[in-house]
Amino acid sequence: MAVATTSLSPTHRARSSQHLSRSVERRRTRAGLLFVSPWVIGFLAFFAYPFFATIYYSFTNFNGVGAAHLAGFTNYVNLFHDPLFRTSLFNTFYYTAIELPLSTVAALGLALLLNMNVRGRAIYRTIFYIPSIVPLVASCMIFVWIFNPEFGIVNDLLTDAHLPGPGWFFSIAWSKPSFILLGLWGLGQPMVIYLAGLQGVPREMYEVGALDGAGPWQRLRFITIPMISPVILFNVILQLVNCIAYFTQAQVIEGADIGGPGTSTWFYVQYLYEQAFDFLKFGYSSAMAFFLFVISAVIMVVLFKSSSKWVYYASEQP
Repeated sequence: MAVATTSLSPTHRARSSQHLSRSVERRRTRAGLLFVSPWVIGFLAFFAYPFFATIYYSFTNFNGVGAAHLAGFTNYVNLFHDPLFRTSLFNTFYYTAIELPLSTVAALGLALLLNMNVRGRAIYRTIFYIPSIVPLVASCMIFVWIFNPEFGIVNDLLTDAHLPGPGWFFSIAWSKPSFILLGLWGLGQPMVIYLAGLQGVPREMYEVGALDGAGPWQRLRFITIPMISPVILFNVILQLVNCIAYFTQAQVIEGADIGGPGTSTWFYVQYLYEQAFDFLKFGYSSAMAFFLFVISAVIMVVLFKSSSKWVYYASEQP
């Protein structure tokens, strides 16, 4: 009995294989889009739309209820004629210019100390990390109590030492330094990141440096800092964002009915919040928000451009 056999031509087999490959690729694409869709929806709803809506409303007069009326560049022009805007901008950059380098040096110094092989090292690390996990509102209330000029612990100690106690949060001269001290209180998070970076520095490099006659300062300058420079850049960016968007601490302390020193502690995001939610000037506050975004973007670009001169990446070396 003859058996009939059929065979596909090479062209037909190639087409079938190509069609099957396209079908598999389409299924994988659909599955990938399905998995990534929650992130895409969240990004569009909570980042992209608010960003472009802020740009649009910054050119309008809008109170959040009625229709938005185009106002051109009026909001941006009014910004530079607003003395409170200039004050809040100055206060924010004053705080950033002092807090950022101080917190960077302090956190790195603590990490270097806690990286030493000393007895009870884990206990010291825990003690210095605990303040960073205390809720911000609680930290603010503790600082208001400790630095109270009438019954605070700090001024009591200064009085016992026959030294005059400042007004701290109640004083125009000492209010911003008080906020800087409050910022230094929560250095546990960057400190831990620096500690993680220090663990990755090869011990052999220190041994070679010691054999070449390098002292502790030379080893710190030419080995430790270059090797952890990417970590320093990461922490500087995080701290910079926190400083520019400084809000919670100032809002809590200003609202603690302490009789604060006027506008000396009035920060940029505080003023933006007041214009938006107290006075319902959403167009004006949107202009403030976009202006802050532009300034932050310029600072970040300058920071990243300059980082190529001082940040060391082992993967980029020949």
